[in-house]
Amino acid sequence: MPGLGDRPPFSVIAANLGAVDGKTVQSVAERLKATFSGVVVLGGGDGESVALVALVPRTLTAHVQAGKIIQAIAPEVGGKGGGRPEFARGGGKDPQGLDRAIAKAGEYLAAG
Repeated sequence: MPGLGDRPPFSVIAANLGAVDGKTVQSVAERLKATFSGVVVLGGGDGESVALVALVPRTLTAHVQAGKIIQAIAPEVGGKGGGRPEFARGGGKDPQGLDRAIAKAGEYLAAG
């Protein structure tokens, strides 16, 4: 991502996994972490609830933090969340907002 000031460029996977539960969202995120060295932001909804997960490699936490990503996007699904710089979870009750939350993650990361 060029043009982000003093922040190094990094890759991002941000995706709506569809109708899955929170355990599945976390499992997919953990599997991606094993093979991908960038930022991962995933969400899924199983009808009435939404789960969000963000993972940031330790090498990038001086520039971007998982907890802050979740805090920025969770309101889009009517919820909240947080966590550590490398790993954070959140959730909400508005599955209709999941695509907005994932899009907002991209905007948040691009804004630096």
